[in-house]
Amino acid sequence: MISTKGRYALRVMIDIARQNSEGYIPLKDIAERQGISKKYLEIITKELVKSKLLIGMSGKGGGYKLSRKPEEYNVGEILDVTESSLAVVACLENGAEVCPRAADCDTLPMWSELNDLIQNYLHSKKLSDLM
Repeated sequence: MISTKGRYALRVMIDIARQNSEGYIPLKDIAERQGISKKYLEIITKELVKSKLLIGMSGKGGGYKLSRKPEEYNVGEILDVTESSLAVVACLENGAEVCPRAADCDTLPMWSELNDLIQNYLHSKKLSDLM
């Protein structure tokens, strides 16, 4: 399940992209338009800046802007920043230890295929598609 944090991160990215501005968009304005707590958005935008998906500037005239064009972002990379895992089962999470039953698991191929479908879908959708 995609968390609130992931869903809000997408909303922030779309909101900033829609502003079509060369300048920085104040977080207060984004929070008001999206009906999301500014405090919660501060946590989310900090992660997006750290991962270089957004550029942030503090002080007068500060705020956030995209580091790339909307068509250069995909939904999967945004969710990868905010979600601890998008794997459909624990044994397919990044860094998971190999399950001792993997060789005999009748369901693993199905879970792997579903996981690949979800990952490919999310990474094929561009931020610009959501605008």
